[in-house]
Amino acid sequence: MSNNDKNRVIVFDTTLRDGEQALLQSLNERQKLQIALMLEQLGVDVIEAGFPISSPGDFNAVKLIGESLKRSVACGLSRAVDKDIDAVRDALCQCERYRIHTFIATSDIHVHDKLRKNFDDIIAMAQNAVRRARNYTDDVEFSCEDAGRTPIDNLCRMVECAIDAGATTVNIPDTVGYTIPTEFGGIIHTLFERVPNIDKATISVHCHNDLGMATGNTLVALQNGARQVEVCVNGLGERAGNCSLEEVAMALHTRKEYFNGLYTNIVPTNIARASQMVAGICNEKVPPHKAIVGSNAFAHSSGIHQDGVLKNRNTYEIITPESVGFKENNLHMTARSGRHMIKSRLNALGYSDDTFNLDEVYRRFLELADRKGQVFDYDLEALLFLTHDMEEQTQFELDNLNVVCGGSGVIPTASVRMKIGNETFVESGTGDGPVDAVFNCITRLTKIDCKLVDYNIAATSEGMNAQGQVDVDVLYNGRKYHGKGLSTDIIESSALALIHACNSIYRAQFIEKQRHDAPEGEHIDPHGV
Repeated sequence: MSNNDKNRVIVFDTTLRDGEQALLQSLNERQKLQIALMLEQLGVDVIEAGFPISSPGDFNAVKLIGESLKRSVACGLSRAVDKDIDAVRDALCQCERYRIHTFIATSDIHVHDKLRKNFDDIIAMAQNAVRRARNYTDDVEFSCEDAGRTPIDNLCRMVECAIDAGATTVNIPDTVGYTIPTEFGGIIHTLFERVPNIDKATISVHCHNDLGMATGNTLVALQNGARQVEVCVNGLGERAGNCSLEEVAMALHTRKEYFNGLYTNIVPTNIARASQMVAGICNEKVPPHKAIVGSNAFAHSSGIHQDGVLKNRNTYEIITPESVGFKENNLHMTARSGRHMIKSRLNALGYSDDTFNLDEVYRRFLELADRKGQVFDYDLEALLFLTHDMEEQTQFELDNLNVVCGGSGVIPTASVRMKIGNETFVESGTGDGPVDAVFNCITRLTKIDCKLVDYNIAATSEGMNAQGQVDVDVLYNGRKYHGKGLSTDIIESSALALIHACNSIYRAQFIEKQRHDAPEGEHIDPHGV
């Protein structure tokens, strides 16, 4: 291999196998195919499509994915059992290239307590499995399950025997997330020192995150000679999850010199899309604080941080949101935001410095942020045009709500009574569900035809009488508005959230009218409305 080839790290993605095992509900064939094709676009080298022997559905999904991939290599998992290996062969035999991945446990606790065998028996089973797989394909991977807790002498022996039997990739999994980076790196280093035929196979690592060490263990293994990483999008996987694909890929991309030129074929700008697709299909939301792909990964609330980012993004961003496929960073406006941030947002909204009094706007901004928590663009504009009294006023207020739904053939129907200004109006309507019916009524009553783009429910306390908080994001005239509702009745919470958003839209319309009517270049006095 050339020096460049020695620096290439093979990305083996197991989102569809180990990642799917952690989901509350299995994915169907079409969902798995959709994810597999996205992984191929992402630049994944090997896609572990499933465990064919486990069910007819998994068998068919592996077969479908194998037939559909053009660049990535399809892989199926098997125990060190003949029928498992044959099932992978049957699922993938129509592919021009495919991999059989077979495994057996090697740690004392697994060998003695789970398999109830001695280590010589395990060696023989592993060799037989690898040889059988090699009858079907030249691409055979063998995994030493629970390698992190396997005595090093046994592990060296197993790796040597697996390679002798024909394994072209040998995987060293930290199956239960037990090791720490210096320890795991030492295991990989020892294998390269003591296994005489190790140069005939690629050494892979598969790290779980039970102690939060998965990415660290994976990276230190690469520094000690491993050249394949087994990862999942968004860090999905059993228990605390697997090593995160995006974290390893971006660590190597961002710190290439530190890792002596190691690289992957991952396309960074496709990372955000892959993350969002997997999260949506798997119904597993990405935690806001998740590295690389979380909603807070490029968010800045501290005034000092915001000031630095506005002057030079490199002050607090080691990678840009655009580099992984997001549109822009997210500067949250909170009570921690500084004057520079507020001035920058007003400028971005089209207000020149001579049209507002920054001292006055910032003072009122802090008062609003203390009351509200997070401030949005439309709130900031309101500080220019609305008095304190007008900020608190609402044009739309829920007065009464009645919903009928449930049962076969019953069409969800809602009746909503609202106070609009000084008058009260009633509207009834139907929808695909009770919330949709309520939203249809509110839209007609307010005459604000907005598009719902995000809807989230969360319990704010425990127990049967817990209050449910609903947060909605709606799109109106190209701008996003946020609304929040809180009630023990989740339908009422939903109604309150949409009405909250509609009030923000109404105030924004008022502001736009004031702005349009103001003489060009006139200074805006926030107390003069």
